Amino acid sequence: MNLVNLENVVKGYGQRVLLGGVSAGVAAGESIGLVGRNGAGKSTLLALLAGTEHRDTGRVTRARELRVGHLPQADQLTGTVAGLVTGGRPEHEWAGDGRIRSVITALLPGIDFNSAAERLSGGEARRVALASLLAGQHDLLLLDEPTNHLDVEAVAWLAGFLREQGTAMVVVTHDRWFLDAATVRTWELADGRLHSYDGGYAAYVLARAERARIADATERRRRNLLRKELAWLRRGPPARTSKPRFRIEAANALIADEPEARNGVELVRLATARLGKTVIDAFDVSVSVAGRVLFSDVTWQLGPGDRVGILGPNGSGKTTFLRVLAGDLGRPEGHPVADRTPRPGDPPANPVRDPGAVAAAEGPVVAAGRVVRGKTVRLGYLGQGGEGVDPSMSPREVVASVRGNLEAWEGSGSVGTLLDTLGLRGDVQFTPAGELSGGERRRMQLLAMLVGEPNVLLLDEPTNDLDVDTLTEVEDLLDGWAGSLVVVSHDRYFLERVTDHVVALLGDGKLSFLGGGIDEYLERREARERTGTVAGLAPGGGSRGGAGAARDRRIAKKELQRLERQIDRLGVREKELTEELAARASDYAALIELGAQLREVQAEKARLEEDWLSVAEEGEIT
Repeated sequence: MNLVNLENVVKGYGQRVLLGGVSAGVAAGESIGLVGRNGAGKSTLLALLAGTEHRDTGRVTRARELRVGHLPQADQLTGTVAGLVTGGRPEHEWAGDGRIRSVITALLPGIDFNSAAERLSGGEARRVALASLLAGQHDLLLLDEPTNHLDVEAVAWLAGFLREQGTAMVVVTHDRWFLDAATVRTWELADGRLHSYDGGYAAYVLARAERARIADATERRRRNLLRKELAWLRRGPPARTSKPRFRIEAANALIADEPEARNGVELVRLATARLGKTVIDAFDVSVSVAGRVLFSDVTWQLGPGDRVGILGPNGSGKTTFLRVLAGDLGRPEGHPVADRTPRPGDPPANPVRDPGAVAAAEGPVVAAGRVVRGKTVRLGYLGQGGEGVDPSMSPREVVASVRGNLEAWEGSGSVGTLLDTLGLRGDVQFTPAGELSGGERRRMQLLAMLVGEPNVLLLDEPTNDLDVDTLTEVEDLLDGWAGSLVVVSHDRYFLERVTDHVVALLGDGKLSFLGGGIDEYLERREARERTGTVAGLAPGGGSRGGAGAARDRRIAKKELQRLERQIDRLGVREKELTEELAARASDYAALIELGAQLREVQAEKARLEEDWLSVAEEGEIT
């Protein structure tokens, strides 16, 4: 039974039609991910489902007494944090509700429960709005970018929480890992039409690539990006798709001739030629804010061609460390640095000093240590916010301000191609930034940084406000970019896609190398919380996950690996028997014996495949 139905719904603004005859429905317990380019109408579609926006034509029907929870992108909160999250109930009532305690623990660490919502920062207000929604009782959740301002741990918790609750939902997010972990169906909104696919993001990519192959789409570049994305899904970190790998042999045929996303050896060679041996070296760097130590005596080296992701909970100092590497701790956050190359006569070492220009809300900053950058380094720095974009300048004017002219506007690798790649096409290239959407302004920031031709990139939450298609195009740009890269991001998919290894600020003042990647980071954080070494639980206490659950998942993964090895061996034997049957087609006695063996192998293989599916479902291995 559908909770809400759209029948031939049309919605537009002015001359622009966002929804052109859309028909769709959301069933009870169904979890749907909604993807599409910035400005395609995703938020409008959610508002129509919620009843806060009215259609132009068509019909919208809802189940009687349907309880809808809607999280829009803009949060307007009034009242106290406690009142918003608990609904004003006395503590003895909500404290006994394990679901509410879990929400508070996961989303509101470090937030004063009695503070006024109007005084919260943007990120804090976003988390309070999400916590308030999840603490309530709803039949349908409509979530617009719920992962914004959440760290990797909170995103993992949110996916698990939503799966466990089983509430019907439609979610708009650029976080592709979250889409795979939390949704079972994908809607794609493009050109006013809604296309539906079974499965999460990985299944959507498979289906979309196959559709492009069959249709022989004329947009060859777009199709190639999808095939490259598919290659990453199959060759990258494991568990990219909930489909067992013995079920997607046909999909593998699509990428049989697809090269690896990056030629790491060649890129390192080119980066070394451009940068030399020294890129950025940090020696004994320490920073404390308002008496709290973010990191202490950190010595770290960024080499030519290194692609590094930085992890850590909110407030651990990731942005601060990035700005220390940029020699830019005193610059207002969000300003894109196009060129930080040392000038003739500059000392080779840049001491880290007390900047004395940090917002008063952060408290006094004390910094010490030394950062050395190579003489050939051209630094591109992208902050989290959009403050570095002049609202009166258009994308073309940004290019002119950085390059001084508009030479090489056409052709492969030109500025015009870069604009198109970042989705700044047509009239948008001439539109002032103040009239662009948040995603379009973010692309302008990327443009301002990239046209300066940097050879070292420091990116702080680069995926903010970018749609999924633009993210894949940015990833494609970075795949062929020969330089050094440091990324701070809570987008797990993006980090695993564009970096080769990760380091983390775990709250102990050190920068730790994590050979096991994001999985190791989550395990370490969980272990620290269990042993009480990480403070900051919100009122109500509780833990994000138990040791037993983590142990069960590890056991399940090992069992899956064992079953996959057996299935592979049986697959090889099945192929051998099939070939032998063909070769001895005239030997009746041999055919009977080989046929019996083949049936036994196929039956055993089918049994193991069923075992694989059962273990995957019981262990929630996706």
